[in-house]
Amino acid sequence: MESNVKDKVVFASPKTEEERAFVAGTCVRKLGIEFPAVLDEFGDSTERAYTGWPDRLYLIDSQGHIAYKSPPGPFGFKPEQLERALSRTLPTEKTQRQGSPAREKTDSEERQTD
Repeated sequence: MESNVKDKVVFASPKTEEERAFVAGTCVRKLGIEFPAVLDEFGDSTERAYTGWPDRLYLIDSQGHIAYKSPPGPFGFKPEQLERALSRTLPTEKTQRQGSPAREKTDSEERQTD
């Protein structure tokens, strides 16, 4: 791909886990990727489970559910869509300060405050 040549991220297919990790790390650094990147094991079980080809970005929520699945990339990646999904998924600063949602006190809690 022309953009890969320009960005100097052209590699032969890795033959070992170590080569794969090296290529992935180099791509993350050279492309300036600033979010956590996860490396699939050599058998590609994650790719098969999540239809990872062509490239896609996934946002997994705290419950382990897919909160966002991008269109095929890299040219289908739309950062603003991922940003909106992150805004919907991540707790806001306000909710973090407030703690857990309000709940009614139990009878024993009521007695302790009287």
